Amino acid sequence: MIDRCNQMLRRLPPWGLYLLGAFYPAWLLYLGLTGGSGPDPVKALEHGLGEAALQLVILGLFVTPLRRFTGLNLLRFRRAIGVLAFAYVTLHLLVWLVLDVQILSQILRDIAKRPYITIGMVGFALMLPLALTSNNRATRWLGPRWRQLHRLTYLVALLGGLHYVMLAKGFQMEPLIYLAVIVTLLLLRLPRQTKRRLA
Repeated sequence: MIDRCNQMLRRLPPWGLYLLGAFYPAWLLYLGLTGGSGPDPVKALEHGLGEAALQLVILGLFVTPLRRFTGLNLLRFRRAIGVLAFAYVTLHLLVWLVLDVQILSQILRDIAKRPYITIGMVGFALMLPLALTSNNRATRWLGPRWRQLHRLTYLVALLGGLHYVMLAKGFQMEPLIYLAVIVTLLLLRLPRQTKRRLA
């Protein structure tokens, strides 16, 4: 069954994910323009993009455990998942900057004084080198350092989960579930990393 799934996945082009990924922001924008996203369409667009970005980051973390524990191989789609996550985070940030806050001095104050925004900006900054090196040329140029650099993904995921938890008002289970999933996926990698060091 797994072999059949892997054979089917090998026939699917990774670029198809980019096409699918373009629909969700367009759908959120359509809802905002037509009144389908509630009384605050800017916040709905901002939060929708941010949550989808976090979901993609988590999906990227799932790729290795899925192959390790079930044999299902999604490795050829991991780059597209990561690039889409970065695109969604960038749109999330742009909506906050351009449509939500708009005032530069207020933006700088928020980054400095609101921890969840500071954490979000640090996460975005760490995603920049990952996005810039998500191509074959960078992989060849960096060699073994490419894999070391892209371990920043783990920190990005953790910061994204913390950003979501701190953003939520009051006690909400959904952000905590996201963070718990991220921590679990990171912990699953610890034994493997330890074995590599001992080898």
